[in-house]
Amino acid sequence: MIGKIQEELNASVICYITGDRENLSTRIAPDVIRIFFRHLEHIGPQENICLFLYTRGGDVLTPWRLVNLIREYCHEFSVLLPFRAYSAGTLICLGADQIIMGKMSELSPIDPSVANAFNPEDPGNKTAKIPVSVEDVTSFLDLAQEKAGLKEEEYMTHVYLRLAKDVHPLALGNVHRNYSLIRSLAKKLLELHSESRSPGHIQDIIDNLTEKLYAHNHMISRYEAKKYIKLHVSEPSKKLESLVWQLYENYEADLQLAEPFNPAILLKEHEQQVDFEAAGGMIESLKQQDAFIFEGRVTRHARQKHDTPPVKLEILRQGWRTLNT
Repeated sequence: MIGKIQEELNASVICYITGDRENLSTRIAPDVIRIFFRHLEHIGPQENICLFLYTRGGDVLTPWRLVNLIREYCHEFSVLLPFRAYSAGTLICLGADQIIMGKMSELSPIDPSVANAFNPEDPGNKTAKIPVSVEDVTSFLDLAQEKAGLKEEEYMTHVYLRLAKDVHPLALGNVHRNYSLIRSLAKKLLELHSESRSPGHIQDIIDNLTEKLYAHNHMISRYEAKKYIKLHVSEPSKKLESLVWQLYENYEADLQLAEPFNPAILLKEHEQQVDFEAAGGMIESLKQQDAFIFEGRVTRHARQKHDTPPVKLEILRQGWRTLNT
């Protein structure tokens, strides 16, 4: 199927899937860079390279490194979206000369939620912290100014002090740092290929993907991506779209994305303990395949207290493994 897609695109294809299976998910992270380097070295320099991408997001710094690495091996870089490419996935798309979107393809805003030791505690879980959305903070301040009409410095000082009472000042500093970082990354990624775009056009794209148009959980269709965001979006042929969706469904089945991971069902009736392996992500080109593998152990409790789960799950090892070359 990858070979057929390559023929339709006249480009070399690398597939990158971060699994969103419930209880066993993966995300975009720096550890993929070395895996991609091995695939790209095997493929060699090409006129066109296309990244088949499915992801819910992840580390926002990885897209810059990954896009630059891929561009070392090609003159034109495109991204092919069967379905979701959220957050950090959308950032990767900003670095492409062309984003190929089918009927089911979705982008998202790129404003991140940040978490550190100074974030507010989760009332339902004292060991957890509540992520703070960068755009929620800026929207709160905009609300005070634009809707409540609090323009004077004295009033805005009170607004900020009220915010800082619930959100630690160092957490707010982290929010501002990420606010600046995400815009800087988006600008640099767009400038890799946007010679025809004016600085004002690039700034409009960044504004529209952050604070201007959408909430963070908004799903951006190809119509919106073209008309409102004004990205370089193209539509696949009917044949290509069918191939792309078939390939996605194969990955969905292989990684069991539609089925929650339930460790209890791994134990047979009389077993007290079982070891398992499960794939949570995939990087694949025509002749190489790597998977992100979770190795774990499920143990049945001999005696169950009222508040004790029936089984214990341990992840013993996790990381990328070459399956085929």
